[in-house]
Amino acid sequence: MKIAPPSPAQPLRIGTRGSPLALWQAHEVRRCLMAAHGLPETAFTVVVIKVSGDDRSMIDADRPLKEIGNKGLFTREIEEALLDGSIDIAVHSMKDMPTLQPDGLILNCYLPREDVRDAFVSPAINSLADLPHGAVVGSSSLRRRAQLALRRPDLNLVEFRGNVQTRMKKLEDGVAAATFLAMAGLNRLGMAHMAKCAIEPEDMLPAVAQGAIGIERRIDDPRVQALLNAIHCTATGHRVNAERAFLRELDGSCETPIAALAMLDGDTLWLRGEILRPDGTQSLADDIRGPAADGLEMGRDLARRLKSRAPADFFDWL
Repeated sequence: MKIAPPSPAQPLRIGTRGSPLALWQAHEVRRCLMAAHGLPETAFTVVVIKVSGDDRSMIDADRPLKEIGNKGLFTREIEEALLDGSIDIAVHSMKDMPTLQPDGLILNCYLPREDVRDAFVSPAINSLADLPHGAVVGSSSLRRRAQLALRRPDLNLVEFRGNVQTRMKKLEDGVAAATFLAMAGLNRLGMAHMAKCAIEPEDMLPAVAQGAIGIERRIDDPRVQALLNAIHCTATGHRVNAERAFLRELDGSCETPIAALAMLDGDTLWLRGEILRPDGTQSLADDIRGPAADGLEMGRDLARRLKSRAPADFFDWL
């Protein structure tokens, strides 16, 4: 049976958060679908959904994510809209995504991955090494704070939440001397110039799936599956799936000090992983190489390897 494509009369509804970066990502998915299927812009509509993580009172108070429910904080309401049929697909920053999806949903379409690195952002300081002793550095990422505490235990690390624009305003107001953002987000917003430098993965391994955009759908929707198959990036899928398998085996979330990065060289996948204590007093890292098709098992194997090396109390904070 031939499946009818979306049209101005029955547009495909694309669900997203309302931040500038989230909207950019939703519009990019629309652009890719238009190009892949020769469809007009009017065949799609972007539906903005307010999520718990965008609540202004949470952002302004700089409350740690773990205090307000980290798993699904940026996705729950969007996934509920997908399940009840209010939207047809959901666009996500993959580094925000829990490793398991609700029953009835699947996440297996990815756009080509952007820059995976962290960006050092400061009004007046050029690099992490140039930060003076005791400088205040703000970050909402427990992973980044743990990595910084490991490398620069002299710094004063504070909670620092909000979208890119909110965090830049906080820097201008002197709340902190520096912060870290994802280079991918700055590139997508045309704000790469705001980064004083990019931090190489050898110095700070990035968050799982950083720089990747994922598209979630209902499992029982063959029409949407056919549309998304045309824009899926297989290489990004191999990399993200390996990293998320590593995270899932460690039972990690966006509020867990876990980092990972998979790279492809032909059909060979190289996966690096790191686990840290939140205070940065200990870090364990390792890597694994193998066929890209075995990425899921490689992710699980690497996680088990690090677990076996960790002291008995290493995961007490999980």
